[in-house]
Amino acid sequence: MGLTAEQLREGIDTAAAREPALAAALARIGYPEPRIRATGYRTLLRTIVGQQVSVAAAASVWAKLEALLGKEMAPADLLAREFDELRACGLSRQKQSYARSLCELVASGALDLDSLPAEDEAAIAALTQIKGVGRWSAEIYLLFAEGRPDIWPAGDLAVQAGIGRILGLEARPSEAETRALAEAWRPHRGAVAIFTWHCYDNPAL
Repeated sequence: MGLTAEQLREGIDTAAAREPALAAALARIGYPEPRIRATGYRTLLRTIVGQQVSVAAAASVWAKLEALLGKEMAPADLLAREFDELRACGLSRQKQSYARSLCELVASGALDLDSLPAEDEAAIAALTQIKGVGRWSAEIYLLFAEGRPDIWPAGDLAVQAGIGRILGLEARPSEAETRALAEAWRPHRGAVAIFTWHCYDNPAL
């Protein structure tokens, strides 16, 4: 369960009280909609399926996987399938490697998505055990699915560009600069991150 509309408003309001430029942007474009995903293995599998392909292509692959494995897509069922069966669904060799890594970790109990560590960096470390899941994917899962309030995906180009627009910076800040800029907004950086995506392409800014 991601951050609710109420949690977003509270987090953004708190940060805006500390940063006049955020308050000004908020007054012009309003609050973002919540971004909520289901917790669990299927959301991470869908993330892997969607890497580096269009939304339409990812939806097509997902539909074929559901037809092959059923709606639940149990990890053991995916692991039992042959390479060519998964290839026919549209999963490349690389993505099959990533999907199998996820399924093996979940099926073995090495990764328990129902009880990830409470500390954010430890949870990111647990998720990045999965082949093909880097820091960004882990952060997005923790923000959109678990609703962790202080996740700040500083490596996201749209977050960098959005915060640059909000603060009136001449150039898009680097990942390190983006991380440093947000220190004052703890523990509400997750709400600010969602607001930066809301700002990124907004013509009103």
